[in-house]
Amino acid sequence: MSEQPELPADVALMWGLRDTTKRGPKPSLTIGDITQAAIELADAEGLAAVSMARVAERLGNSTMALYRHVKSKDDLFVLMSDAALERPTPLPADLDWRAGLTFWANGVLTAVRRHRWFAQLPISGPPAGPNNLAWFDSALRAMKDTSLSEEVKVGVVMGLMTYVHGQIRLSLDLASGFADNPDAFTRYGATLARVVDPRQLPALAQVLAAGVFDDVMSFDEGDAADFDFGLQLYLDGVAGFIERTSSPQA
Repeated sequence: MSEQPELPADVALMWGLRDTTKRGPKPSLTIGDITQAAIELADAEGLAAVSMARVAERLGNSTMALYRHVKSKDDLFVLMSDAALERPTPLPADLDWRAGLTFWANGVLTAVRRHRWFAQLPISGPPAGPNNLAWFDSALRAMKDTSLSEEVKVGVVMGLMTYVHGQIRLSLDLASGFADNPDAFTRYGATLARVVDPRQLPALAQVLAAGVFDDVMSFDEGDAADFDFGLQLYLDGVAGFIERTSSPQA
């Protein structure tokens, strides 16, 4: 029997499978302690405040004590990206696939918005930590009664992840921009009206003529209506695909 390949370092770290055994007394710190302290620090002061030294200070330990468990700040971010999501709420048993994915997407939105800094974490690969995989599994289970193949289910979930995380990042960035410079948003329609030439930008000029930007624009990171509008458009596409691929060929 061939030997199994070694787990990637970041996966082993998130699953608690990295070998950190060393001689000497049993360490008083755990990876869970370090991760929780880093999350609390990011919640209080933002992601930029997180460093190995600051986390060690918060725990009342030396920075070197942290390095026994976590080799770098990048490793710390990997741990934070999984731990911050926590585990998903179980899907109610009576939901169809569409209601199930809507429930799931809103759950991701709620989980991520507990930690504003989450949207600033780098995404370096597909989900692999225990919490992220629990969310992945939950979304796949929402489609268990569909006619979709397992490969297509994965494609649907990955596309939905792209929408949800992208919308979260965009809304947080826009909300921050609005807080810093509200005039850029409140005067948006008037600004465009001065620079948009209908001969060069006819479609946009038509939007302006319809008064779409006449109302004062503001951005609220918790605007559920905008999030749900885009979500339902995506799910409309999935519904159309299911209907098209499950219909008998003429």
